Amino acid sequence: MERSVAVLVLLLVSLHIHNIYTAEIDIISDLQFLTENDMLVSPDGTFELGFFTPGGSENRYLGIWYKKISVKTVVWVANGEAPLSVASSAVLKILHPGNLVLMNGTDGVIMWSSNTTLSGNAVAKLEDTGNLVMTDEDYKEILWQSFDYPTDTLLPGMKLGKDLLTGREWYLSSWTSSEDPAPGDFTFSIDTHGYPQNIIKQGADMIKLRVGPWNGIRFSGVSSLNLNRLFTYNMVINETIVAYTYNLVSKSVVTRVTIDSSGDVQRWVWVEDADAKKWQLHSTYGGGFCDSYNICGAYGSCNTGNVQRCLCLNDTQFVPRSQEDWEAADWSGGCVRRTQLSCTNGSEGFIRYFNVKLPDTHTSWFNTSMNLRECEETCLKNCTCMAYANTNIKEGSGCLLWFNDLNDITAIHDGDGGQDIFVRMASSELAAQPGYKNRKTSIMFILLGVFLGVFVIGLSSTYFWYALRNRHHAQPIGEGESFHIWESQNEDMELPLFSFSTVAQSTNSFSPVNKLGEGGFGLVYKGVLEGREIAVKRLSMTSRQGLDEFKNEVICISKLQHRNLVKLLGCSIEGDEKLLIYEYMPNRSLDMFLFDKAKSTILDWVKRFHIIEGIARGLLYLHQDSRLRIIHRDLKADNILLDLDMNPRISDFGIARSFGGNETQANTERVVGTYGYMSPEYALDGLFSTKSDVFSYGVLVLEIVTGKRNRVFMHTKHDDNLIGHAWRMHDEGRSMELIDSTLDEPNDPCKVLRLIEVGLLCVQESPEDRPDMSYVVRMLGGEGALQKPKKPAFFTERILPSNDLSSSDTYPTSSTNGLTVTEVGAR
Repeated sequence: MERSVAVLVLLLVSLHIHNIYTAEIDIISDLQFLTENDMLVSPDGTFELGFFTPGGSENRYLGIWYKKISVKTVVWVANGEAPLSVASSAVLKILHPGNLVLMNGTDGVIMWSSNTTLSGNAVAKLEDTGNLVMTDEDYKEILWQSFDYPTDTLLPGMKLGKDLLTGREWYLSSWTSSEDPAPGDFTFSIDTHGYPQNIIKQGADMIKLRVGPWNGIRFSGVSSLNLNRLFTYNMVINETIVAYTYNLVSKSVVTRVTIDSSGDVQRWVWVEDADAKKWQLHSTYGGGFCDSYNICGAYGSCNTGNVQRCLCLNDTQFVPRSQEDWEAADWSGGCVRRTQLSCTNGSEGFIRYFNVKLPDTHTSWFNTSMNLRECEETCLKNCTCMAYANTNIKEGSGCLLWFNDLNDITAIHDGDGGQDIFVRMASSELAAQPGYKNRKTSIMFILLGVFLGVFVIGLSSTYFWYALRNRHHAQPIGEGESFHIWESQNEDMELPLFSFSTVAQSTNSFSPVNKLGEGGFGLVYKGVLEGREIAVKRLSMTSRQGLDEFKNEVICISKLQHRNLVKLLGCSIEGDEKLLIYEYMPNRSLDMFLFDKAKSTILDWVKRFHIIEGIARGLLYLHQDSRLRIIHRDLKADNILLDLDMNPRISDFGIARSFGGNETQANTERVVGTYGYMSPEYALDGLFSTKSDVFSYGVLVLEIVTGKRNRVFMHTKHDDNLIGHAWRMHDEGRSMELIDSTLDEPNDPCKVLRLIEVGLLCVQESPEDRPDMSYVVRMLGGEGALQKPKKPAFFTERILPSNDLSSSDTYPTSSTNGLTVTEVGAR
């Protein structure tokens, strides 16, 4: 008791003395504290923490706001539920043992606390992101951070969601009013029951608004995210965490997301022009008729582009539960089926409804590894399953099932924010429905197409046409193998076929203005097909290498679905014209940034690590998780495409090979690939395996870290290539001298050193010494100690003269730094 009184007296005396000398401070500890007149300022001066009084309130609060913005905008409040009086003094400091507290300076009562303990040395700092962080200075561990306890504002880098291991939730709470930051009636959170979805709730139970679930591109029903160029979005859904975050494309943008006291969630952007300096509303959730939760009831659809706002999903299959209420504009009863389900003999099926905000997923079930066919079969086997859809429309993967009435559906008419859903129907309702998904009908059309193809296209093209429809158990084109028809597995054709005229029109008749690049395959053009940007590979009629690669790529990549693989959208085969249609990658290829001094600075260390990790996950999928074990054989910077958010996509599967069963290695007399990325056993003896790709990946890692090409690297003091130079520097303990000089020093040097070691482990001479991609992914995640790499292969290489270098075969570039070898006899 006496010790507590002494501490309080000492604190009050210190507070009185400190009030005489107010200042901006950069740290809080048990010795350095913050009074009501001080400010804790972030290193770059973007944010500050201090005491404020909102509006006409008589209370004072501890909060964080923007320092450089003329309109005082509070983004976080500590003591919203325990305000200080204007007349009282206050202090924020760290009390032993490691507890950050806000104390009333008058009587020493603790008004707010981080509720943490630590036996060591704790300090609190305000980061440039606006995050107040308390760390253990001895072990550099985060003990507590304000980002884990949001109030009414979501800043870039903050999470919205739930830690499924600890149970901690991250959600926004509205202020009670503009003058009272105590938690109000509304919350903005992620509902993690069933497939995660964003919801705005009033009170504990009433849902005001529901934002559809994340579908790999955007939240279902929200099209504005697609048009955004200011922010990048990320949604993580796995066994341990559900978390949504956004980040800025440019640090010059100032933005925040808020929930106000009326429950509206809004995004604001700070603008400064000649007329005004203000927060400008960028977008909002809520406010529209169709934004009200389940306004049209079960199986009702709210229509954004229709005078009659509520309609049944389809008036031939669903009718209002109460026609009288419906005509009186009371749609809450929703709709019911004209014909009830019987669930007998598997006779029921599904009708496809296009471009809707997906129904409420609170009681849904999902599996992200299933495909749409497996999803349909799973739903059909369960009589209580009412509908199914993909969880990821970007990759065409994942399965989402509904087991109750379908609630809160919106038909999207004025944008691309919707998604297709397959709704279970009685067999009598399926006839003559254009959206009905019927496997037998699909097979009949496929066989009819094959028959007509024999007479129209010619025998060679017919074989290829037929193979496209029956490629599930097909082996890819190997060296010297003929292109033949495989046994049909009665499977829907998943790769759309387009007419040549349609694709030509999409590229403005292959206008030179739309040309993206060229390679041994032919030319690549940008186009717009069905409102979507595409890249079209056109096989050159004079190309020696293109036909086999064309066939191989269609058969191989059409079955691959992964976020780090480029997506093949379709193809066209008419006479001598053969076209491949891909999703368009606006940032083209990695080599265009990595080896360009002006553009390389765009790839900061965060982006480079993200790219390295994404390529690793894509390769892991090819080697282990896809239906067949795929060996890419031409992995290089030119063949890594970058989407709008700089996510990497592995491309160009023209020379890929697949293994079945327990096959792990093959031999070829036709060595294909690119010197500088080829493993020694492949380049010299024609032996290739998954470890060949691992070698290429290791070269890529070293190139990304250094910003230099392996093949053209020349050192003034020795003849080593980049691989040899990297190993020499690592062996001498000078690895940090390898990093790209165009970038600032990395914030986490240990992470960069780990990347270099991973790269060197991947380029070891013996394939047995190289790690497989599953272990590479774990190493990138920081798991385990790394082995000491052995001396790599190709330590010294002859540099080819410039006239030996041919153009890249990837679509977005015409780089002349990669030599793709297409026919070299093995030793």
